[in-house]
Amino acid sequence: MDILKMMGKAREIQSRMGELQEEMKTLEATGESGAGAVVARVNGQMALVSLKIDPAMLKPEEAEIVEDLVIAACNDAREKVGALVQERTQGMMGDMGLPAGFKLPFG
Repeated sequence: MDILKMMGKAREIQSRMGELQEEMKTLEATGESGAGAVVARVNGQMALVSLKIDPAMLKPEEAEIVEDLVIAACNDAREKVGALVQERTQGMMGDMGLPAGFKLPFG
């Protein structure tokens, strides 16, 4: 392969990765548990951005249940946003002609 072509491809990958990282900041997914009693929203950088708990769940005797529901909702949201990140990353790699399974430094 021509070294200039390789360098051009490397610059293109770097540029597209920067674009993808910016896009990941705008992605969000919502997860829920307890039939909607707890709802969590996570962004593409896996940061929890909001958490809503049904006030009916906020009784001292139900604290352990609420804790479990919060964990479940957060995990649900993280799984969903992880799938979105994976989808976008694979799409970018396919557009650039990179092989399946090529590892990028995020996602």
